[in-house]
Amino acid sequence: MATQAFHFTGSSGKRLSGRLELPGGRIRGWSIFAHCFTCGKDNRAAVRIARILARQGIGVLRFDFAGLGESEGDFADSRFSFDVQDLKSAAQAMADVGRAPSLLIGHSLGGAATLAAAGDLPGIRAVATVNAPFDVAHTLHQFDPAALAAIDADGAADVRLAGRPFRVGKGLIDDLRQQDQGARIAALHRPLLIMHAPLDDTVGIENATKIYLAARHPKSFMSLDDADHLLSRPQDVERVGSMIAAWAAPYLTAPESTDAPPVDAEAEETGDGKFQVAISSGDHVFLADEPVSVGGLGSGPSPFDLLSAALAACTTMTLRLYADGKKWPVTRIRTAVGHDKEVSNPQPDIFNIRIAIEGAIDDEQRERMMEIAERCPVHRTLERGARFNTLSGEPPAPCEAPEAHMEAMDQATIA
Repeated sequence: MATQAFHFTGSSGKRLSGRLELPGGRIRGWSIFAHCFTCGKDNRAAVRIARILARQGIGVLRFDFAGLGESEGDFADSRFSFDVQDLKSAAQAMADVGRAPSLLIGHSLGGAATLAAAGDLPGIRAVATVNAPFDVAHTLHQFDPAALAAIDADGAADVRLAGRPFRVGKGLIDDLRQQDQGARIAALHRPLLIMHAPLDDTVGIENATKIYLAARHPKSFMSLDDADHLLSRPQDVERVGSMIAAWAAPYLTAPESTDAPPVDAEAEETGDGKFQVAISSGDHVFLADEPVSVGGLGSGPSPFDLLSAALAACTTMTLRLYADGKKWPVTRIRTAVGHDKEVSNPQPDIFNIRIAIEGAIDDEQRERMMEIAERCPVHRTLERGARFNTLSGEPPAPCEAPEAHMEAMDQATIA
């Protein structure tokens, strides 16, 4: 898995900041996670749930609503209806890059926003809410009555929400009071999963009952037992993420295949740090980076680390194939590779390889395996050198069939 920066323009023209959690295997579909009131995309529950879903093949965009976190805007100018519009902008931005979402997930007031937005998004096939209010004006219970009175009288006031200070304008308060969620939920016509903690003392369980009664089938309810509103315990987050992934399976829309030629690997800048890239290789996504000492984030292996890793992996696989073919009692093979340079040498690059072979084999067998190690396909590719075609534009990069490497290892072990 990897996390990639994802910025887009919201409904009011502000730059909104998000993170895409990329699946590490086959992509089953894409989703958007809407965070709780004042929480932000980096709220612990938002991050953990998104990564649990990504582990199960569901890519997730989590982003800061305007005026929060790294997104532009002033929270004093925020509106619930603006958040709803920004969810629609997020869905369009994802569709524009080939990652159209089919699932909306919302926590607390974010859950109310997903219920409000989904009906206007034809591509959304299912909605899941966690501890969401039925009546969004319920959010006003988090305000001190004196603060509400001050906002109504003066147009704005400084308040504390979730232990943090915020400047809140009357526009937000009026907007919350004017929403008709019941009508929206009744007209949703999407499969709905309602998850709620009975002991939630911020948004009471009666909200889940009202949402369930207003919604049409298919609809499901799951009790979160003794979880709190913010899902502060890891086991509660794990349960929520796993349940959403399982429930959403029939409604996910896998990315459409394209006619573009296949590539062995593609590296794309994430927007985090100077060098960090997300590498896609087949069904796998992971990060590459440079060490902190040279200006990177140290968040993944460097390009030469990856090159050494390819040699180490291929050597170990080739030796395993050979040992099994000979039916030798080799229990474990470990290959360590280090890359160095001798600038004065016509061939300056040196790969120092150390191979450890465990098992009851004799000296002759061990010596033979060391000879086979130099036949591994990656070893031979590096030894022979290669030709390169560097082109501009989208990667055309025709590549060998996945079976080609196995065939090359088979050939290397014939003896």
